[in-house]
Order: sequence, then C-alpha cells, then structure tokens
Amino acid sequence: MSDGGQTEDARARLTRLHDTLRSRICLLDYAPGSRLSEETLAAEFGTSRTPLRRALARLEDEGLIQTQHGVGTIVTDVDLAEMGRTYELRRELAGLAGRLSPVEVTPDIAAQAHDFVARGRELAGSPDAREFARLNMDFFHFGASLTENEALRETSERLYYRTARIWLKSIPRLNLGEEVRIFLSELEQTAAAIEGHDLLAAALIRQALDLLRDTQGITRAALGAQVDALGFYEKLGFAPYGGVFDDAGIDHRMMELRLPC
Repeated sequence: MSDGGQTEDARARLTRLHDTLRSRICLLDYAPGSRLSEETLAAEFGTSRTPLRRALARLEDEGLIQTQHGVGTIVTDVDLAEMGRTYELRRELAGLAGRLSPVEVTPDIAAQAHDFVARGRELAGSPDAREFARLNMDFFHFGASLTENEALRETSERLYYRTARIWLKSIPRLNLGEEVRIFLSELEQTAAAIEGHDLLAAALIRQALDLLRDTQGITRAALGAQVDALGFYEKLGFAPYGGVFDDAGIDHRMMELRLPC
C-alpha cells in the first residue's frame, strides 16, 4: 500500500474512533463524570495510544471531555445555561442550510428522506428513548449533508453534539410518545419539502417550527402564501383560510398550522 493509502486509512480509523466515542457520550453510555481509561479503550478498539489520544483531544476541543491532572479523562457535564445559548445558535444556523450552497435534490436524497419518515412511524408505534436519540442523530447528519458549505456543516455538527445530551437527560420530565409524534411531523414536513425540491423552504420551516415549539403558549403559526405554493404548504400541515388577497401584485392566501400544546 502507498503512503497516501496508509495515511487515508489512518484518518478513516481516527474518524471512526472519534465518532464512536462521541456517540457513546451523547447517548449517555459514558455518563457525565465518567472516567475514560486510555488503556481500556486502546484494548477495546485494538489501537495504539497515539490515535486514541488524538481522538480524545478532538473530543476535549469539542467540550465533551476534560483532562484533569492526577485524575484522568473525564466526561464533562451539561451546563444547561450554556447549552441553551448554544441551542439558540444551532437553530439560527439551521435556517442557513437551504441557503448556502444547497445540494441538488436527487431521487436518492428524496428516498433517504422518506426512509426517515418510515423509521419515525415505526418509532411512534413503540417509543424508545435511545432509538429516538439515535434517529435524531442520524437525521441531523442527513440534514447537514444537504449543504455543500463545509464550514456550515462543521460548525453545525460541533454545536449539535454540544447539545445532544440535553434531551436524554430530560427524559424523565418528558412525554416520550408526544415528543416522538412531534419529531415525526418534522420528518414528514422535511420529506415533503425535499420532494418539492425546495431545500430553503424545508430549512426555514423547520427553523420556524423549532422556535415556535420552544416559545411557551404559542399554539398556532400563520403565514401568507402565494396561491401557486398552497399545495406545498398543505403537505407541511398548513391549512388555507380566508379569501385571496394581493401582495406585490401576486395572489396570496393565509394559511395556518396548529402546533402541539
């Protein structure tokens, strides 16, 4: 094998190691405060300390672990105040995914979106917190793949994993079945938008619904839609009401979406 091939394989192994450890942290397999043993991990993954330490260094840079002198490598806890601010930034970035270098929608992308809907419906039939978290994680990566803007993808991914643990830690206070139902609605809306080849609409609507669901007391969202676009918004759950009106020389109708209380 050439030196270039060996380097590529080494990078791929490092990425897999990093991603596996990151997933375990975010799925709470490694709970906050847990100590990660380099010796144990090296033996489990069949690797030397050098690539393992590189993976751990990336995780520490991402704020998921912390090296403490005389103690070792410790999984960090979730600072809810900081996570709230991070989540706000994540939500703003979500709206950029359909605006900055969006990919061309292909039949394969549309099929992937509908596969997520199928997984969501299966989960709705038998809600499970861990499977919900994994589906959410997979769907995040799918959404990130819809832009070719590498800086946006990397920043969004970094912020996502900073906040991913919040949900699992909040499980005891949540109605899991209702949370799954809300997420399934988002999957269906996104699939409809992708089927309509409108990634910008998909990104902006998901961003708006996230904001509205996080704003206590709001149960209804309304918008003025161009008449030619009514079918698209109906697929996302909006219903028209009232008559046709003119806005900038274009026929519009009001549409509303009822939000979960």
